[in-house]
Amino acid sequence: MLASKIMKKIISIIGVGYVGLPLAINFSKNFNVIGYDSNKLRIEDLKKNIDIYKDQSLTKKRIKNLNFSFNKDDIKNSDIFIVTVPTPVDNKNRPDLTHLISASKLVGKSLKKKSIVIYESTVYPGCTEEICIPILEKTSRLKANKDFFYAYSPERINVGDDLHKLENIQKIVSASNKETLTQVFKIYSKIIKAGVYKAESIKVAEAAKVIENTQRDLNIALVNELSIIFERLNIDTQSVLNAASTKWNFVKYSPGLVGGHCVGVDPYYLTYKAKKSGYNPRVILSGRLTNDNMSKHVFNLTIKNMKKRKIKFKETKVLILGYSFKENCSDTRNSKVKDLVNYFLKKNISTKIYDPLIIKNHLIRDHQKILIDNLNKEKSKFDVLILAVPHKYFLKRIDFYFKKILKRKNLIIDIKAVLKKGRYSKVSL
Repeated sequence: MLASKIMKKIISIIGVGYVGLPLAINFSKNFNVIGYDSNKLRIEDLKKNIDIYKDQSLTKKRIKNLNFSFNKDDIKNSDIFIVTVPTPVDNKNRPDLTHLISASKLVGKSLKKKSIVIYESTVYPGCTEEICIPILEKTSRLKANKDFFYAYSPERINVGDDLHKLENIQKIVSASNKETLTQVFKIYSKIIKAGVYKAESIKVAEAAKVIENTQRDLNIALVNELSIIFERLNIDTQSVLNAASTKWNFVKYSPGLVGGHCVGVDPYYLTYKAKKSGYNPRVILSGRLTNDNMSKHVFNLTIKNMKKRKIKFKETKVLILGYSFKENCSDTRNSKVKDLVNYFLKKNISTKIYDPLIIKNHLIRDHQKILIDNLNKEKSKFDVLILAVPHKYFLKRIDFYFKKILKRKNLIIDIKAVLKKGRYSKVSL
């Protein structure tokens, strides 16, 4: 009986970016879904089956039971609201809840009795009940857990990963009471093949999400620091990691630039809340400091090796392959490649960027000017090539790049050490 009632409900997804869109598409197989976004251009694109994040599910065919809208009135008949808006940090690395607060006010104006509001945006433990729910109550003039109900189910989508898609990643759910938890469990069970896990409380679910990326951030920070040490000792980091990996309990991580809207951000949400509670976290912030400084390390490593090869700065032309925050995606938010580019520009070193996956207007203005539209038509020869983001697109064409665009006396910086040793004369972290 409960299942049949749930199936008739209308779901509104608030924010149809890289998290909200897959949710909307998958839920529309069982429910009537409205994909709402305040970005009018984004909605107009989606109505034409155009997605800048290139979700293949959208482009294959017209999706039934799914309507996109930027009109606030279109979500008023919804029974379930799922909030998937960005939660970045500000320029002082403090949580920026602007989008979350706006979304809560929007939903509050459309709430009716027995509505369920589910938050998926990554936040610090306690944020949902301390910040979001009071806004819902004030805006709707309804009482939480009496007139409407709420839940938290952290997003776990891995952008650019064809293997770990929404339906293949176990989902955590939590809710304001047992009955709501049961309903939310049934709702997500319709689309998640990997299974749904019931967390003991909303705070537990919030904390679980934020430590997933904090743990990854610290692991990468460790190998990043090791790579700095080994570089000074003239030891190849990848050789060390390969040797250490022969032990059964060694977990292999690789050094690299850590950016994006999750791993490079979520630790700051946890440390913010920790400080509010009276504890100053040292390990987590130390890892963040290491990772935030890796762009500068890559720049210094490049300069050091340019001097070794007697490549003159004034005549040097640098090509940076990749601009997004990680491989095989078009998302440039909090990309550490931006910082790397800026280091070269500040030194007045001629620098170009090439990344066919990104959209030009997603670059900061100064970087748009140095973006190469089509590398095949590029006439310049480069002294330094930095493989910053190893998209599959690049790896398929890497031999062409080396033959066509590099001078004989060149330097290759392979940040993530994806190129085969021996075949290429290169420097890695």
